[in-house]
Amino acid sequence: MILRRAFMGLASAAAIGLMASTAMAQEVTLRMHQFLPPQANVPKLVLDVWADNVEAASNGRIKVERYPSMQLGGSPPELMDQAIDGVADIVWTVVGYTPGRYPSTEVFELPFIMTNARAASSAYWQMFEKHMKDTEFKDVHILGTWVHGPGMIHVNKEVRTPADMEGLKIRGGSRLVNSLLEKMGSTPVGMPVPAVPEGLSKGVIDGTTIPWEVTASLKVPELVSNHTEFEGNALYVLTFVLAMNKDRYEGLPADLQKVIDDNSGLEFSIFAGGTQSDSDGPARQLAVDRGNNIVTVSGDDLQAWNDVSQPIYEEWIADMNSKGIDGQALIDEAKALMAAYDN
Repeated sequence: MILRRAFMGLASAAAIGLMASTAMAQEVTLRMHQFLPPQANVPKLVLDVWADNVEAASNGRIKVERYPSMQLGGSPPELMDQAIDGVADIVWTVVGYTPGRYPSTEVFELPFIMTNARAASSAYWQMFEKHMKDTEFKDVHILGTWVHGPGMIHVNKEVRTPADMEGLKIRGGSRLVNSLLEKMGSTPVGMPVPAVPEGLSKGVIDGTTIPWEVTASLKVPELVSNHTEFEGNALYVLTFVLAMNKDRYEGLPADLQKVIDDNSGLEFSIFAGGTQSDSDGPARQLAVDRGNNIVTVSGDDLQAWNDVSQPIYEEWIADMNSKGIDGQALIDEAKALMAAYDN
């Protein structure tokens, strides 16, 4: 009886110890929310890679639940507030879905400023840390900042000059893209990118501005047969962030914070932007294989496009100055950092 009681006492102590150990190593579940279907390039090639790396580096202590296509509810413009309010732990979103809220990021969305997505994503992260982390993004913990490959025009008629855009209803992805469309005589239509296929098929829009890589998952080459791309600098790009609820991040144990940190930041931002840009080629080939008409604006033909976009710079600088931000200084810094990037 004495031995039995002693054994039971040891067993009870072992059970308590096991429970304590399990509690210490308890799995942390993070809900990641975004607006694209899971088979699209960003979820498949960027977000899933990030989540898988975090899970592996944490030895299974962190589990990242992935919620594509707005499965946690709301609309894409609400994603940043979902991260801030804790509706989701992590979100990936287009910064321009909330126009004017994060003004400094728009420096990378100016027309014909970006040539290389890796260089721009690198510059974006460096400028985020210097100018935006403790100001515009102070209410959220940013994990990555990047841009996509060259933005271009996909439309139901051939477009070679800005004049060819007159009278067309075009989906624009940001405030500055919409301004550019207006200056070309188009009617900008605001809609999140997942709504583009329905908009095209129903004639709500005549075309859309998106990079090549997005066209595949949206089946854009099946809905319009004309595409206009630009040699050299991109017509435009959009800025993205991968953002985490600040309290959720700060509430993690130090070693799990380090796991998040080690998989975030400058290198991740460059990887994300570069991965999106690398996906442009295969998506473009799908349009080629269908026999679609691809116009590449180059040489002297670029001048008319540059001319129509120049007033956007002047307006943007004045707008930034009215907010107490030196817009010209941001442009100069962004250009210098992109030029200094080592491929």
